[in-house]
Amino acid sequence: MFTRKTAVVLHRTLWLLFFVQMAVSFTVGLPYSYAVSWLPLIAAVGVGIALARHTGKEIEAAARPPVEVDPPVAGRWTALNSPADRTPSHGTHQYGQTYAIDIVAEAEDGERSRPSFAWLWPVACRSEEFPAFDAPLFAVADATVVHAEDGRRDHLSRNSLPAFLYLMLFEATVRVLAGARRVVGNHLILDLGNGTYAVYAHLRRGSLTVRAGDRVTAGRQLARCGNSGNSTEPHLHFQLMNGPDLDTARGVPFTWRGVGVPKNKETFESIPAAHPGPA
Repeated sequence: MFTRKTAVVLHRTLWLLFFVQMAVSFTVGLPYSYAVSWLPLIAAVGVGIALARHTGKEIEAAARPPVEVDPPVAGRWTALNSPADRTPSHGTHQYGQTYAIDIVAEAEDGERSRPSFAWLWPVACRSEEFPAFDAPLFAVADATVVHAEDGRRDHLSRNSLPAFLYLMLFEATVRVLAGARRVVGNHLILDLGNGTYAVYAHLRRGSLTVRAGDRVTAGRQLARCGNSGNSTEPHLHFQLMNGPDLDTARGVPFTWRGVGVPKNKETFESIPAAHPGPA
């Protein structure tokens, strides 16, 4: 049976084949014509379009009301790429991102403000310069941890034009070819029950307080915000989806209790549910 997982793997393999043969062609001649070398690219685009259309139709057919959960952060944060403004919020249904949201922390009184986007210089900033870095992240509901990993490094920011172009033209391509785990970086997946799973992406390396199989209560600290994976700066990427596999899951709409769904560039304040802290 030709499953969605098979289609996703085929799509990734075709892109990888295209880039590998392009790299090889710079050193040796390919044993087939130049026109043939473009076939993997054409096929990859075709499979990608078919996947996107099929996923979009499935999401429309299985539309669900927003699932209300607690906010995953505390303090002042600003929303980016919000589903309150458009869906899919990140321009794709891939990896269950249809209703995903990115949030960045705002400086509290006396703290250094978040570095702004630079056209040329500085090319990159250290993660520690951003208020979101190392901010605690909390369980949005009583749940079971189904996946937890935090071994990938926190890289420098990509918040300048040269660094952003590097991210979009090279780094992001490599990460997509390597698979979903390289895109989301360090991450957690929680089973909230009733066919709903929560994803916390771009976590700080070594910050997890839980592991797969743990049962957690709403408000418990799970990890800290980082800058791993396909990330321009330290932030939390949060989403709900209908399964634990990022390659096959569909996005599920959410609303944060007491906050709702903040719009792009909207700043909100949050207080997590009472919790016992990391165990």
